[in-house]
Amino acid sequence: MRLVSDMKREKLLYLMLLPGLLFFVLFKYLPMLGVVIAFQDYQPFAGILHSPWVGLKHFHRFFMDPDFWMLFKNTLLLAVYNLLFFFPLPIILALMLNEVRKHFFKRFVQTIIYIPHFISWVVVAGLTYTMLTTEGGIVNEALASLGADKVNFLLSTDWFRTLITSQAIWKETGWGTIIFLAALAGVDQQLYEAARMDGASRWQQLWSVTFPAIRTTIVLLLILRLGSFLDTGFEQIFLMLNSGNRDVGEVFDTYVYTTGLQNAQFSYSTAVGVFKSVVSLILVISANGLAKRFGEEGVY
Repeated sequence: MRLVSDMKREKLLYLMLLPGLLFFVLFKYLPMLGVVIAFQDYQPFAGILHSPWVGLKHFHRFFMDPDFWMLFKNTLLLAVYNLLFFFPLPIILALMLNEVRKHFFKRFVQTIIYIPHFISWVVVAGLTYTMLTTEGGIVNEALASLGADKVNFLLSTDWFRTLITSQAIWKETGWGTIIFLAALAGVDQQLYEAARMDGASRWQQLWSVTFPAIRTTIVLLLILRLGSFLDTGFEQIFLMLNSGNRDVGEVFDTYVYTTGLQNAQFSYSTAVGVFKSVVSLILVISANGLAKRFGEEGVY
């Protein structure tokens, strides 16, 4: 077989591939076998094989739950906020950095904007509380010094989604530029030379040469982004939730944690997770088909 001959010829390359494959098999594919408990009344001491089968009982319960539409709305709105405001920013920032001609300044800016990615959400939440608290917070103290009323950002339902989106933008935008900068590095410089000879301005070069060169990358990442569309980030939201903003902050991820781990409703929480995964799968397949219809490569 061709695969066997390729493996013999490129032993080291396939050996380097092995850790990644093992990671996906052990932590992504094998755990999928546990999805079966969504259709059972799972009893930890009885195990999967001896727990009673209940079919779609937990799905019906979830869809009939009064909290379903609240969870769906909160998750959907946060996902849309991230898609509209967060997803385009790494592209814009990468395009701006690509136009910088001073290499030292470019590297310096890249280093600065990469750093927040390595800060944990616990620290980010702590910084947010420190800055926005009404008792000595920098922002509220500044408002007070200007004669304005203090704003309780942390308990406000009006500010919660803005805070979550802003945190994601600050923490991950710089890191997200890496893929786009790599794609921009592969653009043929002769295209720019030809555009300049035709009298194209920097803006025209950006629109006619640079942007089309990374369009495929943008489409691929958008499709992959839709695959995690409903993954709004458990840790970030869990750390920012409180009794004041729970009505707009409770999402599927935090709900699964509360019902599954805190209340030990394993089958029910698994059913919620399966629903979320099915929605994400549908979005990926639909987006991939749409991309191919418009002449893009797609994920598969």
